[in-house]
Amino acid sequence: MLFSEHNFNNRNRQVGSIEVICGSMFSGKTEELIRRMRRAQFAKLKVEIFKPSMDIRYADKEVVSHDSNSIPSTPINHSSAILLLSSDTEVVGIDEAQFFDDELPNVCIQLANKGIRVIVAGLDMDYQGRPFGPMPNLLAIAEHVIKVHAVCMQCGAPANYSYRFNENKDIVLLGEKESYEPRCRYCYYKLVKSI
Repeated sequence: MLFSEHNFNNRNRQVGSIEVICGSMFSGKTEELIRRMRRAQFAKLKVEIFKPSMDIRYADKEVVSHDSNSIPSTPINHSSAILLLSSDTEVVGIDEAQFFDDELPNVCIQLANKGIRVIVAGLDMDYQGRPFGPMPNLLAIAEHVIKVHAVCMQCGAPANYSYRFNENKDIVLLGEKESYEPRCRYCYYKLVKSI
């Protein structure tokens, strides 16, 4: 017999997964998250979208891209709340993952093991070019990873660094074009060394 009963039963169960969308600021991470969540809604799947409660740059209860596209979301203080608020959900979206606590990867694993598709978007590096928050662990456990790029504001090359041009040294600094520019590797390190 080609397929055992065990294999056949496993093929029929709902399989979850973890997808990570990462890149620099202004690279389209949130735009891609919104696109994937809308496609899930169009397919009549039950979706929930979460963001850190500290991110109120555009709206309190929406995930909003730099291009002003938006989708309703639930702001939360700790990643464990996702487990409590995502019952009967088929697709979970998480924006600005770098701002969440270190338990986020474990939360994503639990969701995926329950058969939920988890889509996470976040900065993979901070303004100093170092891995940011729980993102390295999320990248390691994800089945699917897409790295999106912005355009370097100095030379026009693909950019994957978020260059901060103000004096603030805090790792977490919510900001937009008044504080950050996307840079390619060459332009990022040329400017960092000149400071």
